[in-house]
This record gives sequence, C-alpha cells and structure tokens, in this order.
Amino acid sequence: MTSLEQMILGVPAILLAIAFHELGHAYTAYKLGDPTPKYQGRLTLNPLAHLDPLGAIMLLVFKVGWARPVMINPQYFKKRKRDTALVSIAGPLANILLAWVFFNTLRFLPGLMPSPSVARTLYLFLIINVQINLGLAAFNLLPVPPLDGSKILASFLPPHLEYKFAQVAHYGPFLLIVLLISGGAQIIINPLYNVLSRLIISLSF
Repeated sequence: MTSLEQMILGVPAILLAIAFHELGHAYTAYKLGDPTPKYQGRLTLNPLAHLDPLGAIMLLVFKVGWARPVMINPQYFKKRKRDTALVSIAGPLANILLAWVFFNTLRFLPGLMPSPSVARTLYLFLIINVQINLGLAAFNLLPVPPLDGSKILASFLPPHLEYKFAQVAHYGPFLLIVLLISGGAQIIINPLYNVLSRLIISLSF
C-alpha cells in the first residue's frame, strides 16, 4: 500500500520523469529536422508543458502512466521509419538514463546525510524516482497504440503489415484500458521492468 509519505515524494518524481520523457521525444524530433515540437513549446523541462492529469495519477498510484504526447510530423524526417523509431525510443531511453542516475546516487548520497531520518527520506525519494522512471519506460514500451512501443514496432514492419497495423491502431486505447483494468498489462510490464532494472544495475558503478 502506498503511504502518504510515498505519495508526497512521488509528485516531484513524476513531474521530473514526465518532463524528461517528453523532452526526449521533442528534442530528438527537433534534431532530426521536425520543428513541430518547438512550435508547440515542448522543448522544455517544464512539466506543465507535458502533463496529462490522468496519466500522472496513474503513475502516482500504480507506477505506470503517461504524459501528453509530443506531436511530430514525419514528413520532415530524411528517413521516416528510422527517424520515427528514434523519436519513439528517445522517451523511454530518457527515463532509463534518469533511473540509472538516481540508482547510482542512492548508493552513496543517503550515507552523507546528517541524520538517519533525513537519510531515510532521501533514500525513499531516490528509490521512488528509480521505480517511476523504470515504470514509465516499461509501460511506454508496450506495443499497443498510442504508446511508444507501437511506433517502434511499426517502424520495423514491412509496408503492407505497417498499413494493417495502422488500420487497427484506433482500437489501441480501448485495448490499453482493457489490459490495465484486467491486469494483463502488468503481466507484460513486469518482465520489461525487471529487464530494465537488471540493465541499470549491470551498468552502474
């Protein structure tokens, strides 16, 4: 059960995770030639520019959720499928990197605190940041429209299969709701989360 302290500490963690995730998408698209994110004011770490209230609540309570998607125009890309995949993976990668930073920080920083209570609170805050960033990355890697994983998958499909996948994409949000309510999403997310956890541990100092 989530304690009040965890929920309070989770708010800034969620805002930071969301901001980094969407900035990852926006900055990558911008560097690949698409000015759309810049025109929409998404090249920022200001979480209010990226916040989706329902997705943030989901993150706070269930450790999986979403932000307001960054709109892109693939017509600006030199290689549409490749660059779309790069933009899509950039958000989860930003969260994985942030989780790695917080994980390495919690290994030494709490021990430098002046009191056990401060050290405990800091340790909890850092752990929450790791969990939320890995949860956000794992959830968005699900190959269900409109999540990032679906765009990554579509980028590797041959044209005829990509077209068929796009035809059923509008059912994606309904499928996602069913998976979340039934617990089916967690069955997929948990292994992804565990893989990402082992990854940041193996790459840590």
